[in-house]
Amino acid sequence: MEALLDPALATYCETHSEVPSPLLRELEQYTRAHFKDAEMLIGPVEGALLALLVRLLAVRRVLEIGLFTGYSALTMAEALPQDGVLVSCEIRPDTAAVAQRFFDRSPHGGKIHVRVAPALDTLEGLRDDAAFDLAFLDADKENYGPYYERLRTLVRPGGLIVADNTLWSGRVLSPRHPSDLAISAFNRRVHEDPGVECVLLPVRDGLTLIRRKP
Repeated sequence: MEALLDPALATYCETHSEVPSPLLRELEQYTRAHFKDAEMLIGPVEGALLALLVRLLAVRRVLEIGLFTGYSALTMAEALPQDGVLVSCEIRPDTAAVAQRFFDRSPHGGKIHVRVAPALDTLEGLRDDAAFDLAFLDADKENYGPYYERLRTLVRPGGLIVADNTLWSGRVLSPRHPSDLAISAFNRRVHEDPGVECVLLPVRDGLTLIRRKP
């Protein structure tokens, strides 16, 4: 992932945002030390934004597509009420196992339910009236289209879908590869969807907020 923001400004944003919990900081350090694809972490600024959205919207039920090592899930779980629930889809057993070890050390870890399987299979197994308040999409880019169509039925009217990497390191301006084309098609689909309101924010690698109209 290429940086879209000047590194000095990115650091400034981080130092002037909510500070992650000690366990989240440890999880970030562990991931960077043990995984070559650690750039998949959302980072503290985006994490602070997700936590703020959970609190602002009084979210109780979260659906996540793309757990990785658990940073985003734990961030949102810390912001959920005690009876909150977060269902997270992850295809990689190795990263899911790391995430679970950190969840087990957190007083908020019991809110998180990890489903290790192809995400589309997990989504198809969820009831249409699951009524999630918020969904966070941060998984394989080629499937953003199918994920979105299913999320449109799983997130309640008035609920929020948050999609990560929607600027895709700037490659949306001249898409060539399958992932580029998939993100461009996703952005176009969301923008033209009469059933939602959306805004694409230049946060990190692009973050789209999509509210399902009541």
